[in-house]
Amino acid sequence: MPEVIFSGPAGRIEARYHHSKAAGSPIAILLHPHPTFGGTMNNPIVHAMYQMFQSRGFSVLRFNFRGVGRSQGVFENGAGELSDAASALDWLQSFNREAKICWIAGVSFGAWISMQLLMRRPEIDGFVAVAPPANHYDLSFLAPCPASGIIISGDKDVVAPPQDIDRSLTKVRVQKGEVIERATVTGANHFFQGKLDDMEKTASAYLKKRMKAFEKAQKEAAEAKAIKDAAKLPPPKPA
Repeated sequence: MPEVIFSGPAGRIEARYHHSKAAGSPIAILLHPHPTFGGTMNNPIVHAMYQMFQSRGFSVLRFNFRGVGRSQGVFENGAGELSDAASALDWLQSFNREAKICWIAGVSFGAWISMQLLMRRPEIDGFVAVAPPANHYDLSFLAPCPASGIIISGDKDVVAPPQDIDRSLTKVRVQKGEVIERATVTGANHFFQGKLDDMEKTASAYLKKRMKAFEKAQKEAAEAKAIKDAAKLPPPKPA
């Protein structure tokens, strides 16, 4: 879990990075909760998802938004943090140019930023949004949402009540073929205290399902290409 420092819009950005040794491995970036309420890249939920993506063979990056830890700059109410996330994805892609799959995940405020970046970066294939504060930040900008993903929250969350998330999702549209799944962890609060394993299992099961679908689609595409290429070959000469 090496520490890395890279340049961002407001100066230095502090991060932790795991690089998969397999060529063409998928990539993922993780965004932490609100900086002014103690959110950092070492948040337990962020760390759990970091390990989840790592166990699935991803090259994965988590980082501190501007003004957090050793990242330079000051909090900018979302606009600056969105720029930080874009820079983090640029950095991750620069070290994984052969990656064919890209995911983003965020927690609370980080979930809101992650979905904004999703709308701006068409290469993102999937997302995991944990406890997005839909009561504070409108999600209707997902119009239409360009990729499938899952939104996870606890039924005891009073910071980002699940009913507000569900109400906000009624305003969200998705592109054809894409689906936003919804999952609720019973007994979990905003921080998933005592329920972190349940949250991780929910996210992991979804990621496993999506990756199997990706692998199946890639295999079918390769087989179709092989058949097409074979059809172009000249017939064998008679003996």
